[in-house]
Amino acid sequence: MNAPLLALRNVCKTYRSTAAEVPALTDVTFEVTEGDFVAVTGPSGSGKSTLMHILGCLDVPTSGTYHLGGTDVSTMSESALAHVRNRLIGFVFQQFNLLPLLSAWRNVELPLSYAGVGRAERRARAIEALEKVGLGDRIHHRPAQMSGGQQQRVAVARALVTDPALVLADEPTGNLDTHSTAEVLDLFAALHDGGRTIMLITHEADVAARAARAIGIRDGRLHAPEALSGQRSGAAS
Repeated sequence: MNAPLLALRNVCKTYRSTAAEVPALTDVTFEVTEGDFVAVTGPSGSGKSTLMHILGCLDVPTSGTYHLGGTDVSTMSESALAHVRNRLIGFVFQQFNLLPLLSAWRNVELPLSYAGVGRAERRARAIEALEKVGLGDRIHHRPAQMSGGQQQRVAVARALVTDPALVLADEPTGNLDTHSTAEVLDLFAALHDGGRTIMLITHEADVAARAARAIGIRDGRLHAPEALSGQRSGAAS
């Protein structure tokens, strides 16, 4: 069995104000191994976004521990956390977050630019990432010249360009039609089959069902996800 890529132990997150304390996560414990494809599913307001922010090193637990690659994230410096976010985790969001005036390959190269990679290597790696997601013929297209599904594929290529240990996708099909949703989910399935570790945050049970296994969350606590077989279904038509 592969070693855990990430492990949460009794993670709690409480937001405090002068008026009250609001618990967002309570005693969340689970592991994700290398090469896993896990969906985190639950209704709006269940704590999914808070969990995603902690997994992505964008926020820290109030209590409990989060180990990523065997390292306790709470012990990392700000520079180490920035390195993790830029190099070890590839983010895919519901909003594609593409720069409208840049071509596909220039959007994809941005994480490498922030990492100080040379221009020629950035271009080569960006084009390679776009080819992996089936957009080798769209490298010079701007976002407005592509469909929603194609734009999300560019966003996935951008997440892959640093060869991250983990792809963290937050509601990646939320702005897509049925056909584009199927295309993006097929892409995630292919990446998983190729050994990529993927965590998919979604409120849609049919989307979560495409993962190899699912974790349910409600009111900040884990629970068994209803109506999920835990096995990836076939491609949507």
